[in-house]
Amino acid sequence: MTAQPAPRLTRLLEALLGVGTALDLHDVLRQVVVGAAELTGADRAVLVVADPGEGGPAEIRTPGPEPVPRTAPVLRVPIHVGDEEFGELRLAGRPGAAPFTVEDEQLLRVLATQAGVSIGNARLYETARQRERWIEGAAAVTTALLTEEGADDALTTVAERARLLAGASAGVILHPTAEGGMEIVTASSPDDPYGMVGATITPGSPVLEQLLGGEPVFIDDSATDPRMTTHVRHRFGPSMMLPLRAGGRLIGTLALPRRRGGLPYTDLERLLATQFASQAALALVLADARRGRERLAVYEDRDRIARDLHDLVVQRLFATGMMLESTRRRPGADDVRDILGRAVDELRSTVGEVRTAILTLQQPPAGPPTGLRGRVLRETATAAARLGVAPSTHFRGAVDTRVPDPVADRLLTALRDALADASARPGVSRVEVTVETPAPSPRGRDGVRLRVADDGERDGHDGRDGDDGVGARGTTVTWWAPL
Repeated sequence: MTAQPAPRLTRLLEALLGVGTALDLHDVLRQVVVGAAELTGADRAVLVVADPGEGGPAEIRTPGPEPVPRTAPVLRVPIHVGDEEFGELRLAGRPGAAPFTVEDEQLLRVLATQAGVSIGNARLYETARQRERWIEGAAAVTTALLTEEGADDALTTVAERARLLAGASAGVILHPTAEGGMEIVTASSPDDPYGMVGATITPGSPVLEQLLGGEPVFIDDSATDPRMTTHVRHRFGPSMMLPLRAGGRLIGTLALPRRRGGLPYTDLERLLATQFASQAALALVLADARRGRERLAVYEDRDRIARDLHDLVVQRLFATGMMLESTRRRPGADDVRDILGRAVDELRSTVGEVRTAILTLQQPPAGPPTGLRGRVLRETATAAARLGVAPSTHFRGAVDTRVPDPVADRLLTALRDALADASARPGVSRVEVTVETPAPSPRGRDGVRLRVADDGERDGHDGRDGDDGVGARGTTVTWWAPL
């Protein structure tokens, strides 16, 4: 028994349901075309959109053995979204070349009415999604700029995020030049970003005058617009050039060109991109101010280190001079040798303190520590807040050149553990960290030795003097590894 086709009213309700539940604009258009073909039995259904930027024409051909002849009957029904004519449904060809009926047209107009409502809803949904994406993108850029280190990384972040949000072929940052023009300093593109860096807008360009005045510039076709003067303009079509302006100061320009033949930017995209550029400019200013504060803090810390170093060196040298002076007045060779030995030890310690301080000052303000010395100093400086006292750090031997990276990583792990243990002990007022190489083992094998000593209370200590030279309550941790 052959199944009977569904009544036309049932098919209309199914078509209306399919069109009404779709949220994406392309899905709505596809449902309209498919529903129209199934509702009328047409061999071919085409939706021609008045503005191709809305999504382009959608065409669905129902299965059929022969192409629709030119003489086949055609039914046309417009689709309106509010007072705007969005497009036109065109249906052609019916079984047996039968003409379309008045009922076909009435059913199709009902579908077109629902299509207009659904298209309007899809537009609103897409607008909300676009706004959400741009807002999230601006927030992500702000977060990234306030946590990244270099200015170049910050500009790349802005260019890359804006390119993805706008669906552009490239994201470009331009900076004003001393000659009065603008130069591309950062470019993000999946094609050839390096070929764009260095391109300039010459002084006197109308585009440049608008940008320097803080006005955005929107271009329909970069390749043919006479206002564009860069040597890469032939690659691109529609473009937005948005001033990065904050606090009355022009930081630069964000350019978002699309490929030649690409869709033009809508009014909504222009508005959202302009708002993004304003927020990105403010984030760039805040990030630059943060880096300035960090540099200032580093310089102030270096001034403090210099003052402390000066006081330490003067005090130790003065004390050493007093000891040497006393040797002239005290009889006995043993006493003299002992005093001279202590003096030499003090001088060596002073030299070590000076070297450590100089190495600390040589570290870049915002850069990561380099070499084992720098990494050890970073660890001790980090632990100072927990300990309540800055550890005294000493290096003996060429620790930067003789200790390989795997051994250095293990040493740093041991250092962190020892400093953590010291911070957990009460009464710590002094911590000494010593890294020495070559430090032979009892069997005579060369290695590197870490020694961390503190004067804190030890668990179960009976109050007698310790034997580690730090103090009565001191604890010493020694770690050694072969080279």
